[in-house]
Amino acid sequence: MSIGITGTGSYIPSLTVQNKDFEDHEFLNADGSPFSQNNPVIIEKFKAITGIYERRYAEKNLNTSDIAFLASEKAIADAGIDKEELDYIIFAHNFGDITHGQSQSDMLPSLATRVKHHLRIKNPKCVAYDMLFGCPGWIEGVIQANAFIKSGMAKKCLVIGAETLSRVVDPYDRDSMIYSDGAGATIIEEKSDNGQVLAHASATYTYEEAYFLFYGKSYKPSAKGTKYIKMYGRKIYEFAVTHVPQAMKDCLDKSGVKIDEIKKIFIHQANEKMDEAIVKRFYKLHDRPMPENIMPMNIGKLGNSSVATIPTLFDMVRHGKIKNQEIQKGDVVIFASVGAGMNINAIIYKV
Repeated sequence: MSIGITGTGSYIPSLTVQNKDFEDHEFLNADGSPFSQNNPVIIEKFKAITGIYERRYAEKNLNTSDIAFLASEKAIADAGIDKEELDYIIFAHNFGDITHGQSQSDMLPSLATRVKHHLRIKNPKCVAYDMLFGCPGWIEGVIQANAFIKSGMAKKCLVIGAETLSRVVDPYDRDSMIYSDGAGATIIEEKSDNGQVLAHASATYTYEEAYFLFYGKSYKPSAKGTKYIKMYGRKIYEFAVTHVPQAMKDCLDKSGVKIDEIKKIFIHQANEKMDEAIVKRFYKLHDRPMPENIMPMNIGKLGNSSVATIPTLFDMVRHGKIKNQEIQKGDVVIFASVGAGMNINAIIYKV
């Protein structure tokens, strides 16, 4: 018997927003001054760095908990389990439900509670709670679910990562083009001939790094009151490429798996160039070149949906929805993420 992922599901919103849709935006510097370049130049540079040419936004009538519910239904069906047998629902997000056109976050009751309600689960012993852990939240949820089952406290867990970042972006900030919406869900359970978490590692850096991502005011001086997601992009990049490769190596060393046994690396879809730099440095720590096709990516079409990126990416690869990317039973893969906190985590997982 081993503890692993028996079902996955994702919800990819239907509203596609292309880079050209930002050509009429008024982008400003942090001090409110205009950029010297025109928008087509700004957008082209953005695409070259991030790899993003389009992203998905949630439909107006759907909130974060709604798209999480839709992904969860698919994961439960994929695993072939009875929803009443779930012991825990762990929901990783950062901003709660934000109704389209509004700015106030709603987290009462918890989003995990809302998903349980939508699923119509009657069992009161199914415990539902939220996790605020930045973009690495889904991985941390899987680590907790694995620990619950390993300790005998649970048999089946639903772990969700979902976000509607399009509703917390400053339209005057060019970084708003990075963010998107989505939801991914997984069933974790102990089962014979199952996948297995071979090792995991987590860390939180706060001494100097706590506010690399934060809630801040609009770059438009006349816009008052509402706050938006903000980040120090250069600092995050330097932090990520410095710390994430070593964390991945430490986790791999703990697992006893050899570097050449790794088949895929599912890394948080934050920024294409940053992700490539992280994985290249990880292999450099092992005196190896980065293998071709080792890193599935969907950021170009889906953007950065925070906690949803890895579970949606894994679900898409698992179900053959990304060209030239597949995983087989017995493959060893890495899940790795970095985000607000600043938090880092990784899992070595045998499919």
